Amino acid sequence: MSKTTMALIVKWAITFVASWIVFGLIDGNTLGTVFLISVVGTIVNYLIGDLLVLPNFGNIVASIGDGAMGAIAAYFLSFIIEGFQTTLTSLLIFAAIVAVAEYVFHMYLLKSEEVAP
Repeated sequence: MSKTTMALIVKWAITFVASWIVFGLIDGNTLGTVFLISVVGTIVNYLIGDLLVLPNFGNIVASIGDGAMGAIAAYFLSFIIEGFQTTLTSLLIFAAIVAVAEYVFHMYLLKSEEVAP
């Protein structure tokens, strides 16, 4: 398995745990919904945050952006997925958890020369 694939799996796991804590345990959504939110959040954050923002603006901006993009994606999915309930508080908590986790994850990405952009 390549380092990039492993990094994406770790990124998804981070997003899944954050989604499960906030949208599963706090908001009471199903595990399937939590899984879907984590997949969409991972894809959006990788494509925009890791490939575009991180190399051009640095870790802090990319981490804050990843948290915000994850929360915005979850907010929009709440209109699309029937039964998915969220609140402003849970979106803010989710954004904060993702931003902090992504900050640490980005430090790894920036130090690793084996992870392809």
